[in-house]
Amino acid sequence: MSVSVLIPSQLTAYTDGATRLAAAGATVGEVLDDLDARFPGLRFRVVDEQDRVRRHMRIFVGRRETRTTGVSVADGDEVLIFGALSGG
Repeated sequence: MSVSVLIPSQLTAYTDGATRLAAAGATVGEVLDDLDARFPGLRFRVVDEQDRVRRHMRIFVGRRETRTTGVSVADGDEVLIFGALSGG
Protein backbone atom coordinates (compact mmCIF):
# COMPACT_ATOMS: atom_id res chain seq x y z
CA MET A 1 0.00 0.00 0.00
CA SER A 2 1.44 3.36 -1.01
CA VAL A 3 0.41 6.91 -0.18
CA SER A 4 1.74 10.30 -1.21
CA VAL A 5 2.97 12.50 1.65
CA LEU A 6 3.35 16.26 1.35
CA ILE A 7 6.15 17.57 3.53
CA PRO A 8 6.13 21.16 4.85
CA SER A 9 9.11 23.39 4.14
CA GLN A 10 10.24 23.40 7.78
CA LEU A 11 10.81 19.62 7.59
CA THR A 12 12.56 19.39 4.23
CA ALA A 13 15.94 19.50 5.98
CA TYR A 14 15.09 15.93 7.09
CA THR A 15 14.00 14.78 3.61
CA ASP A 16 16.97 16.01 1.57
CA GLY A 17 14.80 18.83 0.24
CA ALA A 18 11.91 16.63 -0.94
CA THR A 19 8.43 18.12 -0.52
CA ARG A 20 6.49 15.07 -1.76
CA LEU A 21 7.33 11.48 -0.88
CA ALA A 22 5.80 8.06 -1.39
CA ALA A 23 5.40 5.99 1.76
CA ALA A 24 3.96 2.64 2.76
CA GLY A 25 1.62 1.86 5.62
CA ALA A 26 -1.97 1.13 6.59
CA THR A 27 -2.16 3.92 9.21
CA VAL A 28 -0.72 7.39 9.60
CA GLY A 29 1.67 5.98 12.22
CA GLU A 30 2.95 3.28 9.86
CA VAL A 31 3.43 5.89 7.12
CA LEU A 32 5.45 8.04 9.53
CA ASP A 33 7.47 4.96 10.57
CA ASP A 34 8.26 4.22 6.92
CA LEU A 35 9.38 7.80 6.34
CA ASP A 36 11.43 7.83 9.54
CA ALA A 37 13.28 4.66 8.48
CA ARG A 38 14.50 6.56 5.41
CA PHE A 39 14.70 10.02 6.98
CA PRO A 40 15.66 9.60 10.66
CA GLY A 41 14.26 12.24 12.98
CA LEU A 42 11.31 13.18 10.79
CA ARG A 43 8.70 11.29 12.83
CA PHE A 44 9.77 12.89 16.12
CA ARG A 45 9.23 16.36 14.63
CA VAL A 46 5.62 15.45 13.81
CA VAL A 47 4.52 13.33 16.81
CA ASP A 48 5.58 13.24 20.45
CA GLU A 49 6.67 10.35 22.68
CA GLN A 50 3.02 9.41 23.37
CA ASP A 51 2.29 9.14 19.62
CA ARG A 52 0.21 12.34 19.62
CA VAL A 53 0.46 14.83 16.80
CA ARG A 54 2.44 17.79 18.13
CA ARG A 55 0.44 20.95 18.89
CA HIS A 56 2.14 22.95 16.16
CA MET A 57 1.66 20.27 13.49
CA ARG A 58 -1.42 19.30 11.50
CA ILE A 59 -1.96 16.08 9.57
CA PHE A 60 -4.67 15.55 6.99
CA VAL A 61 -5.62 12.33 5.24
CA GLY A 62 -7.25 13.73 2.17
CA ARG A 63 -9.48 16.50 3.53
CA ARG A 64 -9.90 15.01 7.02
CA GLU A 65 -7.70 16.30 9.80
CA THR A 66 -6.43 13.75 12.29
CA ARG A 67 -4.80 14.26 15.68
CA THR A 68 -3.90 10.57 16.11
CA THR A 69 -1.54 8.22 14.31
CA GLY A 70 -3.98 5.29 14.31
CA VAL A 71 -6.11 6.66 11.48
CA SER A 72 -6.29 4.33 8.49
CA VAL A 73 -4.95 5.28 5.08
CA ALA A 74 -5.84 3.62 1.80
CA ASP A 75 -3.70 2.92 -1.23
CA GLY A 76 -3.40 6.13 -3.22
CA ASP A 77 -4.41 8.47 -0.37
CA GLU A 78 -2.65 11.76 0.10
CA VAL A 79 -1.31 12.61 3.56
CA LEU A 80 -0.62 16.29 4.15
CA ILE A 81 1.63 17.45 6.96
CA PHE A 82 1.44 21.13 7.85
CA GLY A 83 3.39 23.14 10.37
CA ALA A 84 1.57 25.94 12.14
CA LEU A 85 2.94 29.41 11.58
CA SER A 86 3.50 31.80 14.43
CA GLY A 87 4.75 35.27 14.85
CA GLY A 88 3.87 38.53 16.35
